[in-house]
Amino acid sequence: MHSQPRSGRLASWGNALLAGLVSPDDAALAVVGGDAVHRVAGLPGESGQVGLTLALGRLRALGVTGYRVALPAPGHPLGLSGPPEFNERALEAEEAVVAVGAPYGLVPDVTSAGPEGDVHVEVVWHCLPVREGVPADVPSLGEAERELAEALRDATEVLSRLDVAASGPAAQAALDAYRARASHDASLLAPGYPARAARVLELARRVGLMVSLAYESGDGAAVSASAMAARVSALRPVERVARRAQVASYNAYVEDRERR
Repeated sequence: MHSQPRSGRLASWGNALLAGLVSPDDAALAVVGGDAVHRVAGLPGESGQVGLTLALGRLRALGVTGYRVALPAPGHPLGLSGPPEFNERALEAEEAVVAVGAPYGLVPDVTSAGPEGDVHVEVVWHCLPVREGVPADVPSLGEAERELAEALRDATEVLSRLDVAASGPAAQAALDAYRARASHDASLLAPGYPARAARVLELARRVGLMVSLAYESGDGAAVSASAMAARVSALRPVERVARRAQVASYNAYVEDRERR
């Protein structure tokens, strides 16, 4: 949750490419990030897998005018509009990109190999038909920002009462890793996005880290079933709100353009 989803990178830089703010090669390079390679399968007009640069150009030719993100979870089809086959694939991957202007969606299939510290990651995006319609449960950017602040405050109060603290070596390592990623990601979003979207996305990532640390706190100590149930009950709404805020941030470019 606190790391940047691949669907977010694809939607963000895909939107910047469509707006003419970045070159095709720069957009593809930013989407790939630290992975070895990204390819696209099932693209209309192509018999096999194609590179990301070609795929983004082909999607534009097919009528795509923007990209939205979906981050579904069991019982929460966040950002999806169907059909069921696409929703199931997206739910399995826990993320997807839904095109605007043409009925296509992209779901990543991630494979990795190699020892720790030298992992080779390849991603195949499966292009599938989607139902054009209003995506499920996606708030406006302003709504997401307000929800996030309220959920964070409420969860902090509950976790304090439950004596759940984000401390210990594991928590410190996670915080250090997050700071390293944050300093590496000079900008979480591609050119063309409003500053508010970047601010909400950064807050959503921080909240995601807090949720992860709270789930894992205790450094292996035994936790009673009732205490764990109370912790999950407090964290689940925050986790949901943070995912909604992430989706609203990545979709802000399309929403802003549609308002204009």
